Amino acid sequence: MTGLVIKNTGSHYGVRAEDGKEYLCLAKGNLRLRGFRSTNPIVVGDLIQLELNEQDEVHYIRDILPRRNYIIRRSANLSKESHILAANLDASFLVCTIAAPETSTTFIDRFLATAEAYRVPTELIFNKVDLYTPEALEYMQELIELYSGIGYPCHAVSATTGEGVDELLGRLEGKITLFSGHSGVGKSTLINRLIPGAELRTGQISMAHFKGMHTTTFSQMIPLPSAGGGYLIDTPGIKGFGMLEMDEAEVSHYFPEIFAESAHCRFGNCSHTHEPGCAVLSALEEGRIAPSRYTSYLGILEDKEGGKYRPEYK
Repeated sequence: MTGLVIKNTGSHYGVRAEDGKEYLCLAKGNLRLRGFRSTNPIVVGDLIQLELNEQDEVHYIRDILPRRNYIIRRSANLSKESHILAANLDASFLVCTIAAPETSTTFIDRFLATAEAYRVPTELIFNKVDLYTPEALEYMQELIELYSGIGYPCHAVSATTGEGVDELLGRLEGKITLFSGHSGVGKSTLINRLIPGAELRTGQISMAHFKGMHTTTFSQMIPLPSAGGGYLIDTPGIKGFGMLEMDEAEVSHYFPEIFAESAHCRFGNCSHTHEPGCAVLSALEEGRIAPSRYTSYLGILEDKEGGKYRPEYK
């Protein structure tokens, strides 16, 4: 029987099976021993092969079906290579704040580059607009103009007052969408505004393993109330976004505006750092590429140590 992973506590998994029922599951031992280079070999959004256990309420995940995409970052646990946020996504939304806490352009750019690499369409939500000073609102508008100009839809909202929230529902309908961001950006408040009573409705698997766990301590998939259906994936807050190794020649592909300009470089193998006739450097000088984006591009190029995780990339 196949199923969809809808909850992941790190040890137990909630699975919605093709029979419409939800099961509490463990990974089979031989699955755990396959040498996954990840802190979490099974993630929310995974399609799996389910093995029912007639003797107990805990069942087993026998195999993971091929993923069509995922969002991944370097794990802070240096004994592992990666941490996958979620799999089989139609879209992702990165929730950002200008202050308390600040979401840096470095963090935003690294998330976007990873989403580009794994072909996950991404939009930015700037939350807490009700709290910002005029100066902060002006800076937020600059960021919205920057990222929307590149091609990333942006939304200015307040999860507290509800400003701008209703229009997000239409963007989510019929899709499996990841919500991610730093701790403290108001992601849980926003989800509860979008899906009133979300915590209650996602408590269908009420075995002891899931009881008493706050929504931000584990990943879960929440059904949308809209007629068109869809799911929203809530994940714990991310402190930093360490990148996995990217081939130096491919990094520019994940910055759409840099990639577009690179077509006009004199040399086909241009690194866009020092070469004569570099169209990217010319575009940077002429203001067609934002300095913050170029700085993020250079930062990824510098990530060459395989086990490196840089917590300053926040």
